Amino acid sequence: MPSTHPFDPESDDLEEMLESLLNQQNLAEDYRSGFVAVIGRPNVGKSTLLNRLLGQKIAITSDKPQTTRDQILGIRTEENGQYIFLDTPGIHRPKHKLGQHMVQVAEESITNDADVVLWLVDISVPPTDEDELIAARLHELHGGRPLPPILLGLNKIDEWHGDAAALEDRTQTYRALLRWLAEETGEEIPTLRFSAISGQGVDELLENLRQQLPQGPQYFPEDQVTDLNMRFLVAELIREQVLNSLHQEVPHSVAVGITDFEERSNNLTYIAATIYVERASQKGIVLGSGGAMIKQIGRLARPQIEEMVGTKVYLELWVKVWEKWRRKDNMLRRLGYEINRR
Repeated sequence: MPSTHPFDPESDDLEEMLESLLNQQNLAEDYRSGFVAVIGRPNVGKSTLLNRLLGQKIAITSDKPQTTRDQILGIRTEENGQYIFLDTPGIHRPKHKLGQHMVQVAEESITNDADVVLWLVDISVPPTDEDELIAARLHELHGGRPLPPILLGLNKIDEWHGDAAALEDRTQTYRALLRWLAEETGEEIPTLRFSAISGQGVDELLENLRQQLPQGPQYFPEDQVTDLNMRFLVAELIREQVLNSLHQEVPHSVAVGITDFEERSNNLTYIAATIYVERASQKGIVLGSGGAMIKQIGRLARPQIEEMVGTKVYLELWVKVWEKWRRKDNMLRRLGYEINRR
């Protein structure tokens, strides 16, 4: 996969190009810009934080692990800097090719794209096996090439119920996961406590991230918040309602493809989408008795889609069985997941 970064960091002309852009754009003297890879185990609040930082929803959220399947780019522009956030799939032990793709996306965001890595953990609980897995994987990746600066984000501070001493102990427990990095640099790992839900501590987080970013130009127009196309965003909104409406294994077996997207008038958009599942029994669950479940999914998704496209939406949903699609390269590619990217 080519780097997301607009410039090739290996280019001999990079410094000259950046200086030229800075002069042309008449930016603040200490203007900073760059890419922040947001990593962490599944369901730790990465997408919730991204939506908070952008002030609008571009990443779907649910209480199901592994909700995010691909890199989601979000852009926040301020007077003194531009943050380009890369929301990544949760790093975990993959059980199929889709899982391998998700972990690969997260790792390449760290090694190929990021100027800063924000590692999110849940301060309300002790480190899990998955947190330890991420620390070990960061150590392995660091052995291949130096990693960008890492900031440890202690999310869900609003759910902390212990005293200050216990909070400091928990913080040190998470810092210990990166002991190898602290020993190498001779500096304590920077940590910030905040809540992606309430917004507590988020302004301080932003300023700390800005200080880690290099001086650089404004890469994207100030009113742009993502590079994702409308079809992708609509498919994700439909999948979000599948995740929130169904339980157990079924949501993880679901993918959504947009088959038709047509502006039929100034105030009406027609959208047809297919929900793919892996087994016939799952198709029955998604449809529901008398089609009740798929009607519910459409009813819940439609208002958010209308807000996004800016018109009324006529939404048609279909369900199709693609057996074991998560394990088959050709089907994953048809759904837009790029396999074996290295």
